Amino acid sequence: MKLAISFLSGLIFSGGLIVSGMINPAKVIGFLDLFGQWDASLAFVMGGAVLVTSIGYNLILEKPKPLLSESFSIPQRTDIDSALVAGPVLFGVGWGLVGLCPGPAFAALIASPLATIPFFLAMLLGMWLGRNKFVFPLSRTHASS
Repeated sequence: MKLAISFLSGLIFSGGLIVSGMINPAKVIGFLDLFGQWDASLAFVMGGAVLVTSIGYNLILEKPKPLLSESFSIPQRTDIDSALVAGPVLFGVGWGLVGLCPGPAFAALIASPLATIPFFLAMLLGMWLGRNKFVFPLSRTHASS
């Protein structure tokens, strides 16, 4: 049941990315082009996502436990280390250069595989390098896990 709900959630998320045009790298790059022909559509997509998420979190956290788990998994750490800063910076640079991030990359892999495969492979390599401590070997985040 848990796997089916996860799969359905992924399909809904992918559908939203496709409908909103966010699997098109030109949309993202157009949003980041503040001094050219700026495309504000990504701001509306992000605003809608923040609104839905904030409402959802408030409703869900009122429950004693999640529907398909024994307890909520809420991060307890509040410190800021090099991995916490460098990770989003690398993510943002990659997103700005290519116009894709992991969620849209999965959806774009289906819609236009030949254009997406190089990014997708590089993304998987980056995830593997990060998980195997090649990127931030001295980070407290990875050292404690």
